[in-house]
Amino acid sequence: MPRTPHVEKHFTSSNTVRDIVIGMSDGLTVPFALAAGLSGAIAATGIIVTAGLAEISAGAIAMGLGGYLAAKSDAEHYASEMRREHREVQEIPQEEQEEVARVFRAYGLGAEEISPIIKALTAHPQSWVDFMMRYELGLEKPDPRRALNSALTIALSYVAGGLIPLFPYILLHTARNALTLSVVVTVMALFVFGYVKARFTGVRPFKSGIQTVLIGGLAASAAFGLARLISD
Repeated sequence: MPRTPHVEKHFTSSNTVRDIVIGMSDGLTVPFALAAGLSGAIAATGIIVTAGLAEISAGAIAMGLGGYLAAKSDAEHYASEMRREHREVQEIPQEEQEEVARVFRAYGLGAEEISPIIKALTAHPQSWVDFMMRYELGLEKPDPRRALNSALTIALSYVAGGLIPLFPYILLHTARNALTLSVVVTVMALFVFGYVKARFTGVRPFKSGIQTVLIGGLAASAAFGLARLISD
């Protein structure tokens, strides 16, 4: 009887999702708080839209640059640790072999089982270094395109998130009416964002949507209160 092949499906884009979450969550809350704060002092929406677009531009650049530098730092740290591991397997191989053994002992392997593994690794220095990087230091080799991809993903997510609460101010001419609509669409966007994020990460979508609304709403409320305090 033919058997259906077992296919494992694992989510492998956690870095991209993390960048989208960082950019979108800030984009939804910060421009909303700015526009809402200005709504109490400015009746017309033209100035609010101009200020909001300026904030989105500046925020996207700053967030994207932050993501780029963070990813570059990770890559530089990985390269530095790899050079150190290469040096150690050449200069102090006995200590490095003991570190390999310590890793496998933690998984319950005995000396007779560990010995051939160490012998095989020491015969392939690059594989030995790769093993130490991953299992001793817990470092994964970074994608060389990670820095640029992270910067673009965060920046574009920030722009997409920031335009949502600002859009009512573009459509309507009265700040008070625009604020009411902005609150509604921002809450809806936060819920949808949390729901979709959960579908990718494997957690409960509805719970994630509610949590995102609460967290994003709390952050937006705090920022809104500060903006109103300053504008008053």
